[in-house]
Amino acid sequence: MTPAQNPSDTRLQNDSNAKPRIALTMGDCTGIGPEQCARILSDGRMNSVAKIVLVGDARVLDRGMQDAGVSFDVRRVSSASDIDWNEDIVPLIDLGNTDPSTLPRASISPESGKLTGDTLARAIEIAGEGHVDAVTFAPLNKAAMFAGGWKFPDEHKMFAHLLGHKTYFSEMNVLDGQWMSRVTGHVSLRQALEEINPQSISDAVTLVHEMLSNAGIENPRIAVAALNPHAGEGGLFGRDEIEMIGPTVKGLAEKGINCSGPYPADTVYIRAFKGEFDSVVAMYHDQGQIATKLKGFNRGVTVTAGLKTIFTTPSHGTAFDIVGKGVATTGALESAIALAATLASNRARRAAAGR
Repeated sequence: MTPAQNPSDTRLQNDSNAKPRIALTMGDCTGIGPEQCARILSDGRMNSVAKIVLVGDARVLDRGMQDAGVSFDVRRVSSASDIDWNEDIVPLIDLGNTDPSTLPRASISPESGKLTGDTLARAIEIAGEGHVDAVTFAPLNKAAMFAGGWKFPDEHKMFAHLLGHKTYFSEMNVLDGQWMSRVTGHVSLRQALEEINPQSISDAVTLVHEMLSNAGIENPRIAVAALNPHAGEGGLFGRDEIEMIGPTVKGLAEKGINCSGPYPADTVYIRAFKGEFDSVVAMYHDQGQIATKLKGFNRGVTVTAGLKTIFTTPSHGTAFDIVGKGVATTGALESAIALAATLASNRARRAAAGR
């Protein structure tokens, strides 16, 4: 299940002082992404963490600079192979594919959604060619991308499709050192219930263990949430915990994964955020997302786990209500870049160690 090695891992393995190279895309240009990217690139605040190349359209960046009230030089290049990574000037692979003046601001636009997907697809190609170690993307709009022709329920499934990935992968959310994952994702609750089984639970917990290990957490403590209220109340509210979840968790623990549960979902997140666990694996989307977003909606990072390419993004959305006001915060995007860099560096170290 461990993702295949990225061609750029060799560079990080051979030079322990090398900074990971991150491809940054500006997300949906009708949202706050361009402003956020312009702000963090203007003062080089991420320079100590990673080398960043911007992938997108120079006109979108110009709009972002206007919104953020900043200005800085960029070096336009036609391809990643033309980048001088020793330069201090931000490199921009100018795709010339998006004119923001022709698209509506602060609203869902199928055309913008299509172009957002096109830009991400190019960033994935750049990563696959070994020029960068990870991809970080500013907020996008799933509905716009779907309407624009990228017929996937979310970007994670789009990434898997473009990478030809056939086995298990998952979206994870990281906040205050906590990694929140789930057995099922962007599906209806009815479908989620059908997809919860010993294999899917095992896949989810195993992937969390691998991701946290790659993030530098030794022997990560993983809590598995129950499906039913009160963890089934001893079978009174359902026997899933007794007959399926509990035995599966026990079997994984016997194989060496530090996991436990199932715990009642209405209290396990309280325990996790107090430091008892490093991760909680929810059974379905909202079971974990409600807790995480209440804890820190504008600070979390989303990771696409299990794919060959590392992907990170802020957990918040395009924030149409504040587009163009120059007030968009950048904390989550900065955290997303930092996490991408950490994952890339640690993956290279583990590969060098044969792990």
